[in-house]
Amino acid sequence: MERTLTLEITTTGRVRVLTLARPEALNAFNEALYDATTEALLEAAQDPEVAVVVVTGAGRAFSAGTDLKEMQARVTATDFTPGRHGFPGLIDALNGFAKPLICAVNGIGVGIGTTILGYADLAFMSSTARLMCPFTSLGVAPEAASSYLLPRLIGRQNAAWLLMSSEWITAEQALEMGLVWKVCEPDDLMAEAHRHAEVLAARPLASLMAVKKSIAAPTLPGVAAARERENAYFVELMGSGANAEALAAFTSTP
Repeated sequence: MERTLTLEITTTGRVRVLTLARPEALNAFNEALYDATTEALLEAAQDPEVAVVVVTGAGRAFSAGTDLKEMQARVTATDFTPGRHGFPGLIDALNGFAKPLICAVNGIGVGIGTTILGYADLAFMSSTARLMCPFTSLGVAPEAASSYLLPRLIGRQNAAWLLMSSEWITAEQALEMGLVWKVCEPDDLMAEAHRHAEVLAARPLASLMAVKKSIAAPTLPGVAAARERENAYFVELMGSGANAEALAAFTSTP
């Protein structure tokens, strides 16, 4: 097992598992975790011995999204050091990842902990996990091309509710929407995700990649355009009005 301060990397056969490892922060993405995950995806993409990547979380969360303390630091320009890749680099790596990507949602998924599913080829979810896109509660815009990918994946009305309401959805609701492929008992989640990963990993890598590229190709222009729109709205909204109030309330909470 390899481990950075924020990410555990294990490889079994041709399956590589990336475990988000900031359990004390519910695996929220700080700049270090964005960078470590991006680097791990780029490395797996280039490793001819890796056919499938599984992303999961340590502890009781999948990921609580972007670390709001770092978001506040970015807004106020105090004590914030950008990472090498950051959030945009992770989305670039996900969007360009040409091998099968499986998400195993072991616990709560917030923000990028939910929108990452738009890039998953297969998503498994613990029956006790929950998901939420908190953008309106934070006074910001959608992210990660979720305004484009989620309507394609789960339909416009499901996507509208998920992106507008800032309400939790259960594993059962996520399955019914089509946001995840299978719901498992917590103790069975990783075994099921790994079992399916091994089925894929047994296939010729060039063929797997041809299938994935063929599926993804029609979405690439839409993803790029959505990211540009979302980023423009994010710049407009971050640090103003409701966002400033939400971040101040969060960072002032003991």
